[in-house]
Amino acid sequence: MIRFYNGRLLRFTGGMRLTDEELWTDGGAICYVGPTPAALPEFERSIDLGGDVVLPGFKNAHTHTAMTFLRSFADDMPLNDWLYQQVFPNEAKLTPEMVYIFTRLGIMEYLSSGITASFDMYVKNDAYAAANIDSGFRTVICSGLNNFDADPENIEREFLKFNQLNELVGYRLGIHAEYTTSMERMKYMAELAHKYKAPCYTHLSETESEVRGCVERCGLTPPQLLDSIGFFDYGGGGFHCVWMSDEDVALFAQKGLWAVTNPCSNLKLASGIAPVDRLLDAGVPMAIGTDGAASNNALDFFREMYLASVLQKVQSGDAAAGGADRVLEMACVGGARAIGLNDCDDLAVGKRADLVVIDLNRPNMRPLHNIARNIVYAGSKENVRLTMVNGRVLYERGEFFIGEDPERIYAEAERMAKAVRG
Repeated sequence: MIRFYNGRLLRFTGGMRLTDEELWTDGGAICYVGPTPAALPEFERSIDLGGDVVLPGFKNAHTHTAMTFLRSFADDMPLNDWLYQQVFPNEAKLTPEMVYIFTRLGIMEYLSSGITASFDMYVKNDAYAAANIDSGFRTVICSGLNNFDADPENIEREFLKFNQLNELVGYRLGIHAEYTTSMERMKYMAELAHKYKAPCYTHLSETESEVRGCVERCGLTPPQLLDSIGFFDYGGGGFHCVWMSDEDVALFAQKGLWAVTNPCSNLKLASGIAPVDRLLDAGVPMAIGTDGAASNNALDFFREMYLASVLQKVQSGDAAAGGADRVLEMACVGGARAIGLNDCDDLAVGKRADLVVIDLNRPNMRPLHNIARNIVYAGSKENVRLTMVNGRVLYERGEFFIGEDPERIYAEAERMAKAVRG
């Protein structure tokens, strides 16, 4: 067992609140949350928090982890040129070995940002899953069916395989986007959703031109089109959700669909600002994602939380919009529930031991007027003291414990990136 004591816990069940309880983990689960008992058992390790705060780890609810190979490679381009001229042609050069190394590099960045799980849509999923398992990191894979897939039926095989492969790996159904996927293939995905009573996800309403093109072709917005074929009959949601009509928002609220905002990527690609407050006020559940390093370029959840909040203020002209408490809950709780990790959404007995320790003994965290708001408005990666996934400390005070020498990962990533660039 591992003991965390002499600090604070940020808990969410029954409303966000700070407590001075201690927390114990046993294996991959939280086994005790409460006051310090009179008699203590023996612990494998006791961690004196020194006043620091523990919270459920951030969940990166939309990303393409192995896209680290395109970081700062295809910048300052509009989305369509970026996607079709740079991303797709270079992704075609990836080997499984490359995806493995680039994924491990991304996981290191997640851990140093307090992220304990990812929802990833990419390629060569066997190599991707192996990289997560070998690192001890938790992930849920989202299929990205599109017109370039040679074998659409492989989605079903992957769904069955990865959902029973390892406790750190899950799998959800999805298409890349309406504009890259034929109606035949979208209907196939909807049929799989009905067969397995499973949620479906996709890139959705990311740009104004995407929505306009869908309306011109089909007479419906992307959410309405997908709903018309039964794609969302068992839940799921969309990534980005920037250009959402009132009818789209009402559809998401009615069906309980998740909207995952990606503020850094949407700004860098000039896609727009997602209407986070309008979605939340309508009852749409929300989460936050980084998107990939090709369009961000950092996998940094502190930047995402800050922008998710302050962009609402600018968009609405109301400094009260984009409340920090809401944003922090989206990062910790919403992200877990959006991707089906309901046992990773809080600090409570029986939940998975996926957590982050935030160092409050840094200048940017003082004075302690409001710790939750400090994290959103003033926090940075320098405040991540420790990241634990499934009961294992994978990152602590600048060191990684992921079963591999970070220097080797850096060297291999550099070598492979050069090979892709030719």
